[in-house]
Amino acid sequence: MYKFEVYKDKGGDFRFRFRASNGEVMFSSEGYSAKASALKSIESIKKHVADADVDDQTTT
Repeated sequence: MYKFEVYKDKGGDFRFRFRASNGEVMFSSEGYSAKASALKSIESIKKHVADADVDDQTTT
């Protein structure tokens, strides 16, 4: 099961990471001073990711 994990880093900022069904971290966020901001970012990703383009910058 894929999941977002919200946690506090050593500096006290809120962050989240996205884990694949095998437990591997696929990506993590920047730090947020407010937990609500981290949760808002998660909701934005969930809402908009299906429409995201792929920008392959390795082609010449």
